[in-house]
Amino acid sequence: MVTKTEETELNQLENQVENGGGGVWEYLCLVRKLKVRRSELVLKHGLSILNDPGKRSSLGPDEWTLYEQVAIAAMDCQSLGAAQNCIKVLQKKFPESKRVGKREALLVEAKGMWEDAEKAYSILLEDNPLDQVIHKRKVAMAKAQGKPSLAIEHLNKYLEVFMADHDAWRELAEIYVSLQMYKQAAFCYEELILSQPTLPLYHLAYAEVLYTIGGHENLIAARKYYASTIDLTGGKSTRALFGICLCGSAIAQLSKGRNKEDKDMAAPELQSLAATALEKEYKQKAPAKLNLLSSALRSLKL
Repeated sequence: MVTKTEETELNQLENQVENGGGGVWEYLCLVRKLKVRRSELVLKHGLSILNDPGKRSSLGPDEWTLYEQVAIAAMDCQSLGAAQNCIKVLQKKFPESKRVGKREALLVEAKGMWEDAEKAYSILLEDNPLDQVIHKRKVAMAKAQGKPSLAIEHLNKYLEVFMADHDAWRELAEIYVSLQMYKQAAFCYEELILSQPTLPLYHLAYAEVLYTIGGHENLIAARKYYASTIDLTGGKSTRALFGICLCGSAIAQLSKGRNKEDKDMAAPELQSLAATALEKEYKQKAPAKLNLLSSALRSLKL
């Protein structure tokens, strides 16, 4: 995560470089250190150094680091010729390097040569089965080919080993949601909430999946997680406030004809509080849409 101070420093240096004030190498180093993507500028200014023999030789061993950085930036920009030239230089310098082998495989993938890229990644994984980057490239490649089922397969195999990877669980959940496999998505969000219980994003996503699945028990559970989202955000989640109202309305519809003991007695109070909070927020931030909100709440019989 880049801090505001670091972002300010990066932007200042970027403006300086773009306006011809020098500091190109310092800028490239900072981009690399912060792990941010400024691919067009890295390609432009990196090549300006690499194409100048004097500047290039003054870098010493950092020359090879720059070749790698420019190769990745070039692939981002679809300048595959420039990427290939950089990788050829690295191949010549480090003919047996696995790191350079990864860049070669990445270039093959960037060219859309899926089968060749799959073979290259499989060979790399034989040497190092625990290489997380390669596993994730295979997932990305499956998604790029429009094969979500294959992406799910790769992610499940990956998570058998790297169970604590929150980003992988979240990506798997999002793929399941895109395929309307909501029960599987709910399981993923349960894992995320167990590992990061104070992150409101996961509570909200889980609530929405439960609401989508529907049914009395799921709706009550969804309302609980909408409520926990509101609690974790200090009441600042408009989406969760709407969720409370929607769940309350849906539960009321399903509760018609039930015995009084079976009815959800918490719904009216929660709905009223959520509706009041929404109206207050709209008055402050979007007064022009207050009537639209009031109409929507009335349609939910709030």
